[in-house]
Amino acid sequence: MTTQTETTRPSGETLGDLLRLWRTRRRYSQLALSSETGISTRHISFVETGRARPSSEMILRLASALDVPPRDQNRMLLSGGFAPAFPERPLAHEDLEAARTAVREVLVAHEPYPALAVDRLWNVVDANAGVAALTALASPTLLEPPVNALRLTLHPDGLAPYLVNLPQWRESVLSSLRRGAEARGDAEMFALHDELAAYERPGGPVERGADGGHVFVPMVVRVGDDVLTFLSIISTFGTPLDVTVEELAIETFVPADDATRRWLATHVRRTAPDPS
Repeated sequence: MTTQTETTRPSGETLGDLLRLWRTRRRYSQLALSSETGISTRHISFVETGRARPSSEMILRLASALDVPPRDQNRMLLSGGFAPAFPERPLAHEDLEAARTAVREVLVAHEPYPALAVDRLWNVVDANAGVAALTALASPTLLEPPVNALRLTLHPDGLAPYLVNLPQWRESVLSSLRRGAEARGDAEMFALHDELAAYERPGGPVERGADGGHVFVPMVVRVGDDVLTFLSIISTFGTPLDVTVEELAIETFVPADDATRRWLATHVRRTAPDPS
C-alpha cells in the first residue's frame, strides 16, 4: 500500500471530479446540495469546475452532507491540497487498543455462537471459537491469511458444498456486497463481488424467506448428519474517527432453532478467560 504525504494530491483526480462523482452517486443536484449545506449553487459549481478552491472546512461540510465515507473524505481533502482528517492506522496500533479489546470482548461474549470481525473487504481480522467449528469444513488453502469470509463461504472448496440453501444465501451475500460497493463507490469491493459471482452457480431455485418466516434469509449448514440454521446480525462502531475502525464490522451467527443451539453447546470449546 502506498502512503501519500499530507498535501499530495491523488494523481488523476481533482476535488471537483470527486465532488461531482459523490453528488451524482447520491443523486443530489447542485441545488439540493446547496440547500443541505448552505453553500451557494454558484460556489458548488465553481468548486466542481476548478474555478474555486474551498477551505478544508467547506470540503468536510460538503462530504458530510453527501455521506461520504471517511476514507473518501480523506481523498477529497488530499485532492484539495489539505491533510486527511481521519487517521488510518493498523488495527494492531497502540492507539486502537480500546477498539481491539472491545471487538475481542464482543466475539468471546457471543460464544458458543460463531462471530467474526471483518474489514470493509470482508477480510477476517478476528474470530471466536464458534467460527472454527464451521471453518473446519473448508479446504486449508482458504484458511491461509488473509482469510476472506465471503470467499470462504461461497468458494466451491469452502463452505458452499455444505450450505443447504446455497442459491438463496449466495444471492443474499452478493446483493448485500454490491449494495455496499455502490454506497462506498469502492472498486475493490466491486472486484470482490465479481470474483464471487463468477464461482460456479449452484442449482436450485432461490426461495426468498425459506425457513425464516419471511423475516430473514437463514444460513443453513450441513455438518455431518446435523443441519444447523443461523440468522446473521452485523454490528459496527457507532462513532468512529479512524478509517480502520469505521470499516470494521462484527458478524454474529445466532442459532435459529434449538437443535443448532444444542449442537454449538456440545461442539464448541469456549475461549479460555484472559487471566489479566
